[in-house]
Amino acid sequence: MKRSDKIIKRLFDIIVSSIGLLLVGWIIIIAAIIARFDTKLSGFFKQKRVGQHGKIFKVLKLRSMKNVEGINTTVSTIKDPRITKIGNFWRRSKIDELPQLINVFLGDMSLVGPRPDVQGFADQLEGEDRIILTIKPGITGPASIFFKDEENLLANQDNPEVYNKEVIWPKKVEINKAYIQNYSFFKDIKYIIKTFF
Repeated sequence: MKRSDKIIKRLFDIIVSSIGLLLVGWIIIIAAIIARFDTKLSGFFKQKRVGQHGKIFKVLKLRSMKNVEGINTTVSTIKDPRITKIGNFWRRSKIDELPQLINVFLGDMSLVGPRPDVQGFADQLEGEDRIILTIKPGITGPASIFFKDEENLLANQDNPEVYNKEVIWPKKVEINKAYIQNYSFFKDIKYIIKTFF
């Protein structure tokens, strides 16, 4: 990706995230209040993720889980008993992702790019795979679209953690590398449209 591509991409992110926050900011605020009463915790969920150049940042989401003691969680969260009914709606409708417009505006994320991963994945990339860390992670992207039913896919595996590590993760790396190596601003527009439709 050329320097000029990164500049255009950042300007686009600032403009669209600003407009997006003006349009849906009220939805984020109302949803966060509902999530606060629904989960008895903060309406926003912050989690450390690996960003550009391996920098750790906190990704923002609407909280969709309550505290349930004694739960042994796995990669698959679709049947996680901590997810509330309202939280399930946030996830299915992708409303829980809206606060990430703040991450985009602040410069931690981009609208389009590899999804930000927890430590133990992106920060462990080696060789030419580390090209993925040269750009900001995105709210959506080609790998996110390809694995749009990832939670269902993992829920149907005998060992979701192994399947994620040995099948899904390598495929995501392959897709994200191709995205960066063949970057086009107009492809970003296409991915945004595909995400909505």
